[in-house]
Amino acid sequence: MLSEFHPNDPALRSFIEAGSTSHFPIQNLPYGVFSTPRKSTPRVGVAIGDQILDLSVIEKAGLFEFECFDSTLAKSSLNAFMALGPSTWSRTRRRISKLLQHDNPELRDNEQLRVEAFDRIESATLHLPIVVAGYTDFYSSKEHATNVGVMFRGASNALQANWLHIPIGYNGRGSTVVVSGTPIHRPKGQLKSASEDAPRFGPTTRLDFELELAAIVGQGSEMGSMLTEQRAEEMIFGFALLNDWSARDIQQWEYVPLGPFQGKAFGTSLSPWIVTREALEPFRVPGPGQAPAPLPYLQQTGQNNYDIQLVVDLVPAELQTARRIAQTNFSYMYWSPVQQLMHHASSGCSMQIGDVLGSGTISGPERSQCGSMLELSWNGAEPLGLGNGMTRSFLEDGDRVCLSGWCQGDGYRIGFGEVEGTILPPRDV
Repeated sequence: MLSEFHPNDPALRSFIEAGSTSHFPIQNLPYGVFSTPRKSTPRVGVAIGDQILDLSVIEKAGLFEFECFDSTLAKSSLNAFMALGPSTWSRTRRRISKLLQHDNPELRDNEQLRVEAFDRIESATLHLPIVVAGYTDFYSSKEHATNVGVMFRGASNALQANWLHIPIGYNGRGSTVVVSGTPIHRPKGQLKSASEDAPRFGPTTRLDFELELAAIVGQGSEMGSMLTEQRAEEMIFGFALLNDWSARDIQQWEYVPLGPFQGKAFGTSLSPWIVTREALEPFRVPGPGQAPAPLPYLQQTGQNNYDIQLVVDLVPAELQTARRIAQTNFSYMYWSPVQQLMHHASSGCSMQIGDVLGSGTISGPERSQCGSMLELSWNGAEPLGLGNGMTRSFLEDGDRVCLSGWCQGDGYRIGFGEVEGTILPPRDV
């Protein structure tokens, strides 16, 4: 008889080894969608160490004794599984954790099933884990918003009058949310410098990344309804790394009066692994103090931020060696994911399974903690040194950007893996 346990217990060990710096110990179990050479059909899996556990095999073998998933885990996205709701998410994670325990023989000692159920991550193709219903990007880092405001409006008018009262956001394009590793072509658009009398059309010269975290909505809400703090939290299935690529010169010309459009719509990279909200529970922290106090519908009683360490590595085209250019923490974020979701639905906007809510660029108080080239190079005025005489103000063709993040536990990490993308030249047509 196995002893009672909790999936977040730091003492848990799996028969699949995961070192202290692995992103995917038994305490994590992030969800993804993958295919392999031996089985080309995409299906749902969880990462454990350097392996993927094929949940469609576990389902078929009848090891989810408490649920009838009706082949939900054999589908090519997580949407159908997310639709089953929070209680099923919790029971499933608990059962997977139990199956992977080092002292549980059910899967450990079934050699034939193990061969069928496990694949190495490095040999798998990782797919976009969800069908994206909609994409909304927020602007929730006070440090980032202040930096941008100082650059373009001056220190005395850095934050717009509404910023401390409302989670600012815009509706982006779900159609160009792509999985990590998808190359990004340099976008074209209308450009106009201060010295030009009229705009011209051409490729951006100020291509940027944005270090973000995505909240993945796993439950919908009815049109016309509002959300409580508890309900908004329950609707969040998990979180994934996000890079909302930005063309700063296209954006600067177009954003008045309605905000970002083509300068953001060309590509948004999502990591292939979704870390569940339950796995992050031990790392909840309070966010920064909010003054003035938010309006009643936005007030929160829980600790809805997370202590997530985040890093940005840039691999310059001419060097092909990674340079760490930023390191920050999600705990700095002024508006929490729960507040973002509560605000999004407050007008009666219907939320859907598969909605992606971008946190907005995550920046800290120091220059080295900034989550965009715009800030790191101060809009190009102070190019970022990369060593060997190389500098960058914005991204060049051939550059590769890699974002990563993790929560540091006692002898283990809850990691998000990576989201990366390489800049390709603009298409001719």
